[in-house]
Amino acid sequence: MTKHVLFIVTNAAVIGPHNRKTGFFFAEVAHPFDVLDKSGIAVEFASPAGGWTPYDAYDEKDPAQKAFIESKAFRRLNRSRKLSEVDAADYDAILVPGGLGPMVDIQHNADVQKAIVRAWSTGKLVAAVCHGPCALLGVDLGDGTPFVRGRKLTSFSKKEEYDYAREDVPYELEDALRAEGAEFSSTSNWQPHVVVDGRLITGQNPASAGPLAKELVDALEHARALAA
Repeated sequence: MTKHVLFIVTNAAVIGPHNRKTGFFFAEVAHPFDVLDKSGIAVEFASPAGGWTPYDAYDEKDPAQKAFIESKAFRRLNRSRKLSEVDAADYDAILVPGGLGPMVDIQHNADVQKAIVRAWSTGKLVAAVCHGPCALLGVDLGDGTPFVRGRKLTSFSKKEEYDYAREDVPYELEDALRAEGAEFSSTSNWQPHVVVDGRLITGQNPASAGPLAKELVDALEHARALAA
């Protein structure tokens, strides 16, 4: 039976006091889609507002990115479903890609938090990469405890942000995750780093998006084997 993954993607096209152009980081959708699609896993797209999803940092020299921008999936992405009209429990996993856009409309978004709680409480996988883990901030499972407390995870690091978008983001994501009790880890700037903590899978940066998707595939296959 086909597995289904829901990507929750930003609608934000600008961020910060200098109106920096942003959106989702293209590789962080294209690379996971490539891995999942080649593994026979179906991908659907939702966003806080539905519809168009702006993107940043498209690289036409990257075969996976070029293939994605020319695909039917990319056209579907730009007609994304409105997240409030989607039940995360209908999917086997949710994945929140990064880019700076999520720091505008994904973080502390009630519909995003509801989707994470719904997915987690129904035994599904939750994945996020780069700035995507901002979706986990402020989430609790009903007992008032931060969702990330005591969980091993990663995100775009403070060291990376210093040279990238320090003046544009509203806060340091690494600091915010640590403040809610996350057991945060990172590696060298822009190098792949993926952390798997049970059903929570996080990646540090764009280079981690493909490896994160491979971990997600492995977890979905493991779940399929257990159910067989």
